[in-house]
Amino acid sequence: MRPGPCVLVALALVAIGGGGCGRKADVVVQGGTVWTGLSTGRGQPGAVAIADGKILAVGDSSQIARYVGSKTEVLRANGGLVMPGFADGHTHFIDGGFQLASVDLRDAATPQEFVRRLKEYAARLKPGEWITGGDWDHTLWPGATLPQHGWIDSVTPNNPVFVNRLDGHEALANTAAMHAAGVTKATPTPQGGEILHDARGEPTGIFKDRAMDLIWHAAPDPSPAQRDSALARALAHAAALGVTATAHMSASFADLASYRRLEHAGRQTLRVSLYLPLDSWQAVAESVARNVGDDWVRIGGVKGYMDGSAGSRTAFFFEPFSDSANYRGLMQHPEADMRKWIGGADSAGLQIAVHAIGDRANAILLAIYDSVARAHGARDRRFRVEHAQHLRPQDIPRFGMQRVVASMQPYHAIDDGRWVEKRIGPVRIKTTYAFRTLYDTDAPLAFGSDWTVAPLDPMLGVYAAVTRRTLDGKNPGGWVPEQKITLGETLRAYTYGNAWATFNEQKWGTLAPGRFADVVVLDRDPFTVPAESLGTIKPRYTMVGGKVVYRKAS
Repeated sequence: MRPGPCVLVALALVAIGGGGCGRKADVVVQGGTVWTGLSTGRGQPGAVAIADGKILAVGDSSQIARYVGSKTEVLRANGGLVMPGFADGHTHFIDGGFQLASVDLRDAATPQEFVRRLKEYAARLKPGEWITGGDWDHTLWPGATLPQHGWIDSVTPNNPVFVNRLDGHEALANTAAMHAAGVTKATPTPQGGEILHDARGEPTGIFKDRAMDLIWHAAPDPSPAQRDSALARALAHAAALGVTATAHMSASFADLASYRRLEHAGRQTLRVSLYLPLDSWQAVAESVARNVGDDWVRIGGVKGYMDGSAGSRTAFFFEPFSDSANYRGLMQHPEADMRKWIGGADSAGLQIAVHAIGDRANAILLAIYDSVARAHGARDRRFRVEHAQHLRPQDIPRFGMQRVVASMQPYHAIDDGRWVEKRIGPVRIKTTYAFRTLYDTDAPLAFGSDWTVAPLDPMLGVYAAVTRRTLDGKNPGGWVPEQKITLGETLRAYTYGNAWATFNEQKWGTLAPGRFADVVVLDRDPFTVPAESLGTIKPRYTMVGGKVVYRKAS
């Protein structure tokens, strides 16, 4: 007996990833190229059927047409690329929502512009309201001079100011903020931090890494309503950029509560794994035991810090900074504490993510991970190194051998590439943001932005990984071009790579039947445009759980 046409179609769809004959889709996306994320090759012309929030089938247009019913919404890709939604492997997501409503200092190209923007912003505030965020970049200024409180005291007399450099590892306080925090010339520098002083011994207003806590302790915590409002702004921003999931690093329990409030209200439009403070691993383990979360909001694990940043000269290196004699950076915490916390968190079954920038910080962290894994026995840990920016050649293969996630942010390469060689010299830059070598040695790559340190837009990160063309336009062929990776490899690190890094590869990150229908439809197929145009591609639609959360205005 010959099989009927329904059976034949079902068999054809299964062969390419599909099924569910006779079932009608809630949504069908057609008229474009489909990149499933199951490989790094180009996409193929086709369509996607979605039902009950999950991928129902992927196939050519004639096959998927059988899933269109009277109630099916048909979305036209208009020649664009249909792909898994972008996941951002490292954000400070709610901070990003606050920054969207705060003073923007990122592109203030002179000290005068820096001061002007703060003056105008302060004029809109009530006396006593704090000014935070900012994301200034002094490397844009002539001479790259760090700001001082004297620049802004006269224009912010009634408002405490604590605005951070874009890397988040140093910040400027005005006199009002230092008074509120009780900081004077006699205030001792905390371990793992630095306070800059002028020739008279007075604080200049610049606080680095752990020293920043001196000021933060005086700043008022946002109210739950303010935090929820910031999260809502961040969610809308993410949806417009095609971001459907993120790992929220250095999250607080207050952040977790905010996500859960918005989820309960039906307003959560991306999936989030929160990584809470490593030194509070016992409290995190207790919270996980009570409620780890669900497929929208869950506790992913814990996040700690080894060192600071190259931009703030607080990254920890084996050799001194090339432009700072005998200074090698700093560890934010003693190595013994990091070993104790990582060991404790691992014994509690938590996933561990740790910030490491300098080559020495990375080497120490990889050694700690290895010793903890050996001591506690084999299991699927998926240790993470956040940033993994500056690596010794001999340490790169350890990521693949130990199955440690290299959680990296490609945009940093085209930003830092403008100036970092002056900091660390021509030899060490060869294994800075070593995407190619890490990929070739089988490291699990998970890409993100570090928003607000860099823009959230994943296509800017894609452009950065593929071209490595620095923001100043001085490296049209790519900065350290041998570390470029391909478009397909990059997209996979932004999709499946992040799903694997958060233990979600069986739920999302690819367009396969049964996976959550977290989908982005790009307005062009990036495989068909010049590499230098990748950063201009935008989403036409963003879908999470089968629901459209963003539509590009026609």
